[in-house]
Amino acid sequence: MSATLGDYVEWLGQGEIREIERLAGFLGPLRVQHINSTAEGGGVAEILHRLIPLKKEVGLHPQWTVIEGEQAFFDATKAFHNALHGRRTEISREAFHVFRETGKKNLNKVQRDADVVVIHDPQPLPLVEARDQTRARWVWRCHIDLSEADPRVWGFLRGFVERFDAAIFHLPEYTQHVGIDQYLLMPAIDPLSEKNRDLPSGEVQKVLERFSVDPERPILLQVSRFDYLKDPLGVLEAYRKVKRWADCQLVLAGGGASDDPEGERVYREVLSRVDDADVHVLQLPPDSHREINALQRAATIVIQKSIKEGFGLVVTEAMWKGKPVIGGNVGGIRRQVLHGVTGFLVNTVEGAAFRIRQLLSDPVLRQRMGEQARELVRSRFLLPHYLRNWLLVLLALRNPGRGVFRLGLPAD
Repeated sequence: MSATLGDYVEWLGQGEIREIERLAGFLGPLRVQHINSTAEGGGVAEILHRLIPLKKEVGLHPQWTVIEGEQAFFDATKAFHNALHGRRTEISREAFHVFRETGKKNLNKVQRDADVVVIHDPQPLPLVEARDQTRARWVWRCHIDLSEADPRVWGFLRGFVERFDAAIFHLPEYTQHVGIDQYLLMPAIDPLSEKNRDLPSGEVQKVLERFSVDPERPILLQVSRFDYLKDPLGVLEAYRKVKRWADCQLVLAGGGASDDPEGERVYREVLSRVDDADVHVLQLPPDSHREINALQRAATIVIQKSIKEGFGLVVTEAMWKGKPVIGGNVGGIRRQVLHGVTGFLVNTVEGAAFRIRQLLSDPVLRQRMGEQARELVRSRFLLPHYLRNWLLVLLALRNPGRGVFRLGLPAD
């Protein structure tokens, strides 16, 4: 069963829940359509699975729609994704054509009676062509880091984005020079989901046994899609440096998403580099939420050595479970891993290895960082916080102001 707002009172207090209900009352039965490119796999789908029921509870009428496309479309959008993150990527003219044509084939998915249409990430952007057939406000919800976006790809996509009423980004550095309102809104996790709720110790033990992970020795864990931008090969190299000094294990756990065709290639490359029985490379199906939960709870240290990261909800998940995190000094990871407080930020393989050794040698530091990490998530990054800030966005759409608005984002 889906959680209700009352289920979060123990973490947030009754006052915040009442505030959410009051904000929703100002909106009334607003029809909000969310459109993205996959129903499972990745943070966007996970958030929508949990957010939609809460929006219904407070009186909105949300709907979630997933666009369809051929393999050529997802190959093109993966290339766009890499280029938007600043990676050198060859993109053919045909890829741009396929992108536009797939959008046209999905125009009928737009609800003509919606009050607000929310397009998530670049894949469904061409659906804005249907804007004139609706009365809706259109919002582009960007979940990726555009701070070093390839000019050619961003220049192409910008033509779609500027037809929206507003755009939402995670962080100030992701915003762009576009003539529409921009909102800053960080995502959140659901503490009541299968991936984050408390688990019996016996279940955690069984998961470790299933994957042949020794519970008696330190466990280093990275959970992420098999994606070069998550740098699993760099994590493997850091582990090898630490292994010379400490008897530990490494678990690289992840899977793919239906809109990411590159994952299988990265997974196979990681496997080809493994020559140590203490390295466990797990390709998990999208519904392996309890398994990931158990692995995070069993981990000694959680790593997220991303080269680029929109926000990094896997970091939030690990922090909620009281784990210190060693994260790449990029994107949204920097808003969660407070260096020396909730974990460490690193820029190199050598830096990651040094911090892993430091934490392995100091259990008191690990515990203190883990406690502070959980409190940071409780105060900023739980699902009702995200719902509240979404309601503020919906209210603000009624009074556009042509600027950048911070919602629930601490000042720098």
